[in-house]
Amino acid sequence: MDDKIFCIHGGLSPDLNSMEQIRRILRPTDVPDTGLLCDVLWADPDPNIRGWAESDRGVSFTFGADIVEKFNRKHVSRRTCVLNISRVYLACVYC
Repeated sequence: MDDKIFCIHGGLSPDLNSMEQIRRILRPTDVPDTGLLCDVLWADPDPNIRGWAESDRGVSFTFGADIVEKFNRKHVSRRTCVLNISRVYLACVYC
């Protein structure tokens, strides 16, 4: 949204190194079984882990709050973030 808000359906990805990767995703597209696009659609937060773990669903990953903090430090300078760790509702306002 005008390079101000990053809102995703699923979660974060260990393959996400820059926001430019998100901008480069061609739309519409088929969702692959692995990789960045798969993860931003299907990765799940898990309040009981640190780092990344395999998802019980058999697709993408689960990730801990430390991953969200690392993402915020790298990609967001000033921010207002809302995170419901039971299901990702991560909305970061870029200022």
